[in-house]
Amino acid sequence: MEATPMNSILSMVIYFAVILGFFWLIIIRPQRKQEKAHREMLSNLQPGDQVVTIGGIKGKIIKIKEDNIRLRVSSNVDIDFVRNSISRVEKKAEVKDNKSEELIESEE
Repeated sequence: MEATPMNSILSMVIYFAVILGFFWLIIIRPQRKQEKAHREMLSNLQPGDQVVTIGGIKGKIIKIKEDNIRLRVSSNVDIDFVRNSISRVEKKAEVKDNKSEELIESEE
């Protein structure tokens, strides 16, 4: 069987398709998952959460207004940040659920 120019072009296209598929699976897909998780984390921020900014400043969220977040970094020291500058949440605010407290009290 002779190697024709058509066979070599077809095999080259297949190799490129395999490389692009591998590139997408290894690099692009995990990055999209990470971006989605970060967007979800930003949308679930609430006052009382302990967060770290992309600059490494740690603080507690005291106010959220649309795209701005006010962090208390020390007593009487508040800093305003853009929502996207929050890197991660260290500790979620404790949410008190009155219904669960009532159920526990009624069981006793």
